[in-house]
Amino acid sequence: MFRWRNNTSHDQENDSVQHESKINELKAAIGPLSGRSLQYCTDACFRRYLDARNWNVDKAKKMLEETIRWRSAYKPEEICWHEVAVEGETGKIYRANFHDRQGRTVLILRPGMQNTKSIDNQMRHLTYLIENAVLNLPESQEQMAWLIDFTGLSISNTPPIKSARDTVNILQNHYPERLAVAFLYNPPRIFEAFWKIVKYFLDAKTFQKVKFVYPKDNDSVDLMRSYFDDENLPTELGGKATLKYDHEEFSRSMIEDDEKAAAFWGFDRKLQQAVNGHHGADGAPKPVDSASLAS
Repeated sequence: MFRWRNNTSHDQENDSVQHESKINELKAAIGPLSGRSLQYCTDACFRRYLDARNWNVDKAKKMLEETIRWRSAYKPEEICWHEVAVEGETGKIYRANFHDRQGRTVLILRPGMQNTKSIDNQMRHLTYLIENAVLNLPESQEQMAWLIDFTGLSISNTPPIKSARDTVNILQNHYPERLAVAFLYNPPRIFEAFWKIVKYFLDAKTFQKVKFVYPKDNDSVDLMRSYFDDENLPTELGGKATLKYDHEEFSRSMIEDDEKAAAFWGFDRKLQQAVNGHHGADGAPKPVDSASLAS
């Protein structure tokens, strides 16, 4: 008597075996690591870089090596809240006090609340909050969700193209597969021209994660609600919650998280601040221009 084999299960097993082989191949290609690079390059990290490059080991190796160089120069794990706090005074980017339905950390971005001019400092602030979002992921999750609220956006405060390009560079090339989805809620018409340019900076994987939501488009609203509970979403994003950004309260939370980050990466935060002379963002190292957190 013949027995039908479950091809789906068999294919999944084959994929798993092949992926493990690719991870080991990438490890060997990268070679010996030490210090924080060793801590950063976990199996989950190798998997994310391979996934971002469609499991092409050579491309994943190039991408990961660029990140290792970037992290060594930029030191994103050492950024302290006091260095970027001025960037956060208006709550233009902050970590929400709720998660999505899958337990992912949520970042809320409000480009209409821009309050500074230096793109380098803005990117340092963004990097700090991405690191913080990763730090606060539950053990079962590797990804975060972004909610983009366009309240207050006008021609006068629309972000420059360089800001968008740098944001995409950091997210795509140095935090691959950390973004699960980005919902752009009710963008104004002035955003259309901006998006026509910005979308060409996105690779195919990231592009698929960007979702536009319009209050009168039931399908897009339903999609957003499949990710978020209405009771958590702020009214500005079509939900029922009244959320007011409190900079002092958020700052206290970030200062506590700075200690968590120092403990995770294994350095003395007070000693680091003393060595750096309590420098602000202006004294911080500049991002490495690249062509293309551990868990």
